[in-house]
Formats: sequence, structure tokens, C-alpha cells
Amino acid sequence: MSREWNALGLSHRFLRQHVRPGDFVVDATAGNGNDTLFLSRLVGERGRVLAMDIQPRAMENTGALLQKEGVENVRLVLDGHENMAAYAAEGSVDAVAFNFGWLPAGDHNVFTRKETSLPAVEAGLRLLRSGGAMSLCIYYGRNNGYDERDALLQFVRGLDDRVWSVMAVDFANRKNDPPIFVWIVKEG
Repeated sequence: MSREWNALGLSHRFLRQHVRPGDFVVDATAGNGNDTLFLSRLVGERGRVLAMDIQPRAMENTGALLQKEGVENVRLVLDGHENMAAYAAEGSVDAVAFNFGWLPAGDHNVFTRKETSLPAVEAGLRLLRSGGAMSLCIYYGRNNGYDERDALLQFVRGLDDRVWSVMAVDFANRKNDPPIFVWIVKEG
């Protein structure tokens, strides 16, 4: 499978369309820092990135990658993504990116859960400016099952279509539990 046509590639393609130099964006699940680095390059030197994760190892990995790349426009926060509103004002964010599931190359017994992921998406939506965008890559199966996937999809399908445009993309011919990509744009 081409990287361009997987959930992460689709996420990056979508974010490239919506994030501009000087923007303020949130990487709500920093993981190993690859999306954080990608976002920091999109916003440029004048922009800002808030990168969050609940796992110290994720913050260490992200910090090391950013230091290696000489990135200085990122604030790293060791906290749950459901608390992002404590670090950004309502209506101040241009884009929010999520990767739900587990830390790549990490412990698959530690993963995101609907109990924190749903409040995190709700918080992120409140933080978005008019015209702002949110990207969700939903990785599921294995230990974390399908509860989070089902809850997230049910939630985004219920968003008011006068305010939000939502598209969910699944890979119809991929085996096992292929990730689902969701993009959300706040109209206005």
C-alpha cells in the first residue's frame, strides 16, 4: 500500500489543504512526533504547534525528533488530549490532528479510549476557528477493539451539518482492521 493512499497520507493531504504559514495547530496525539514535525513545517516559523500526549515515552520521542530537526515552534505538553482546552482558547485553533489507537512501536496494551477521545474531539471542535479543520485517523482492532471506532463515528455523523462538513473514508478492500480517516471542516 502506497503511503500516499493510507490513512496517514490522506490526513497529511487534507491538512496540507487547510494549514497555512502562521497558523496555530494542535497535534492531539503526538506519538513519535512525525505529525508534529509535519505540522510544524506547514505552519512555518511564524506559526505554532501544540503537541500533546499522555505517554512520557511519546513526549521523549517527539522532543528528540524535533530537536534533531531544529524545530522551535512546538510546545510539548504531557497531558491527555481531552484537556487541550486548558492550553488554547476557544476559537483560536486553525487545525487539530488526531491518531487514535496505540503508539507505533509501543505497548499495544496502552491505547486511546472512547472515554477520553470523545471529550477530546468535542474540545477540539470548540477550539476551531471558522474555516478550521480536524483530521482523525482511527486505528482499531487488537486490544482496543471497536468501541472507540464506533463511538467516534457515531459522534461525527451526528454533527450539525449547518456548522460542520464531515467525511469518513474507509478502505473497502483492505483486510483485517484497516484504519478509517475522518475529516471535519467548520463552515464559515
